[in-house]
Amino acid sequence: MSGKGGVGKSTLSTELALALRNAGKRVGILDVDLCGPSIPRMLRVQDSSVHQCDRGWVPVFVGHDTAIALMSIGFLLERPDDAVVWRGPKKNALIKQFVSDVAWGDLDFLIVDTPPGTSDEHISTVEALRPHQLLGAILVTTPQAVSVGDVRRELTFCRKAGLQILGIVENMSGFVCPHCSVINCGSVFFILGPTGSELSLSPPCPTGCVPLDPQLSQSLEEGRDFIQEFPKSSAFPALTHIAQQILDTSQKSS
Repeated sequence: MSGKGGVGKSTLSTELALALRNAGKRVGILDVDLCGPSIPRMLRVQDSSVHQCDRGWVPVFVGHDTAIALMSIGFLLERPDDAVVWRGPKKNALIKQFVSDVAWGDLDFLIVDTPPGTSDEHISTVEALRPHQLLGAILVTTPQAVSVGDVRRELTFCRKAGLQILGIVENMSGFVCPHCSVINCGSVFFILGPTGSELSLSPPCPTGCVPLDPQLSQSLEEGRDFIQEFPKSSAFPALTHIAQQILDTSQKSS
């Protein structure tokens, strides 16, 4: 979740799913960003479609091992450029269907990618998932003060909704120069502002800081498995650390 758009919620949802799959878990991704579904493209399944079975919609399975199941409104649009111009009640009804009328199968984790804000989609998602084992929320921000300010509002929403806050991820926290890393200089440029300066004022402390990484952007554009293909990337340890924290939290709560 995040109060601001463009901070990397879909990126984090995708990479977290891949990292959990790499850890041997079966993962579902529920894309409730109804006006901007981007995860199908990030996982290179944007041309797939869903069909009905006796238990409801069958999600799209990603990869040869089918360990990731994805449901998104992107699979229901006639054309990829179609806009979803719906009022709240229609959005709420579809989200409830995505939770109750999709044949998810036996999942270890269901990751929900939300739109920015604290509106109908968020309330409907929390209410629909309340009867299940709802682990909590990960908030995503960038270093700018305006983004962190929006995350503070998201913290308030989570507390009012009774959602456990698993942590805050600071995305695009810095850029590691690829030329400097070759000569072991390790120069980091904080393009969007100093990392952690605002987050330190907002408990809980960050779950992780993910740097700007051209290889991560490339993998998302091409629908490749970043976790498998780029283990030496500067973003790899941050993403796998976040996934491990989620695994540890789920084991403690079970």
